[in-house]
Amino acid sequence: MSTWDSRSLPGDGPSFRHSVMRSLVVIGGGFAGLAAGVALAEQGARVTVLEARSRLGGRASSFVDAATGTVVDNGQHALMGCYRRTLAFLDRIGAGSKVYRQESLHVDLAHPRLGEGAIACPPWPSPLHLAGGLLRYRLLSLVERLSALRAGLALMGMRRRRDPRLANCTVDAVLGALGQSEHARASFWNPVAVATLNESPERAAAGPFVEVLARAFFRSRADSQFVLPRVGLGELYTDDARRFVEQRGGHVWIHAQAAALDVTGDAVRGVVLRDGRRLDADGCVAAVPPAALSTFLPPALKPSFAGLDRLETSPIVSTTMWFDRPVLRGDFLGLLGTTTQWAFNRTRLLGEQGPGQCVSAVISAGRDVVEWDSARVTATVLADLRSVVPAAVPARLERSVVVKEKHATVSPTPAAERLRPSAVTPLRGFVLAGDWTATGLPPTIESAVESGERAAGLLVEEIAA
Repeated sequence: MSTWDSRSLPGDGPSFRHSVMRSLVVIGGGFAGLAAGVALAEQGARVTVLEARSRLGGRASSFVDAATGTVVDNGQHALMGCYRRTLAFLDRIGAGSKVYRQESLHVDLAHPRLGEGAIACPPWPSPLHLAGGLLRYRLLSLVERLSALRAGLALMGMRRRRDPRLANCTVDAVLGALGQSEHARASFWNPVAVATLNESPERAAAGPFVEVLARAFFRSRADSQFVLPRVGLGELYTDDARRFVEQRGGHVWIHAQAAALDVTGDAVRGVVLRDGRRLDADGCVAAVPPAALSTFLPPALKPSFAGLDRLETSPIVSTTMWFDRPVLRGDFLGLLGTTTQWAFNRTRLLGEQGPGQCVSAVISAGRDVVEWDSARVTATVLADLRSVVPAAVPARLERSVVVKEKHATVSPTPAAERLRPSAVTPLRGFVLAGDWTATGLPPTIESAVESGERAAGLLVEEIAA
């Protein structure tokens, strides 16, 4: 593993600053690619970031809805305080003020039949704050709350012991073995699992889930806080990351699709674009999804990644809805017992004014839903909201936009966890990044940023050696 760390000061560790400036290429302009580009530029490399699409951001981007002028994300994302790499990355590029951080963890949840509940943690040291919040969570019985606390401690013990069940079993199987009732799983554990893994607990591996729990709830109270963007997801980081790279002599190109690596012997010497242009390169970071990676790998290297075609993906369906009046009171709401899982108050988060309200609803791992037409998706989300939010019943829906990311993330099943590759490849000067690589985390933004910075560190060390 690289000794380069995202918190290193300029000049710490391997660097190109006091040697011949190296030309490096990063393929992919999402979180992983831009994190790698920023890290390399900071280390003194001359970086070119290539993005095949018309805008930066990859699967974490946004666009302006022409009818309303509102920024719409291709999927509403929430960060947490435990996303330390991501938050440090935002600070580094000057975007730290674009997020809002809760003072203490507070999550409102609602069920059509059981009513409302909240996990509201007091300002106590971790993990006592979580115990205080969970013990007051009225949608679980007292017995279920105590059992959930015991299960959380048991999961941390399994993590310390490197219990093989975490790698080989699903979230649902491990929680069942720890005595968690079906109701406790549906009303507490599953919403956390689906939100962080983008996969159903019946399919997702337990290991990445437990890693998230450990980082979020068993390190510090600040790690468990929700951190929400105040701007569109693309605006959150893409422009600032691009400016960071370009101010240090680098380039960020859109409409620039990599077609092949130029390889001499066992080392990368350049990247050929689809339009025929060739870029000299002393090294390259590939920060693209597995399907895109296979399009430019040299034939000799493809056998090393033969297992990637067995990685499944999981979708995210987001519905942005404009109402004629306020519907949600807080920043966001978790929905239980419905198809829709989360609803975010976009009007409040973006600081917009007006009599109406814009709400972004999320359905993760919705393999059936992603095949529905937009009208059916909107009708389902609207019915779900009205089943748990009384203010939504009289509200008039004025417009809706449905965004389907059919391949939003790699599905973190036990089988997939064994297939996720490390950043290192057999080709000198060629490393991998992406939320789907073997970071030990589920395919989240934090995994993407961590992978990008790790890939940058490895490339610096390899070339500087």
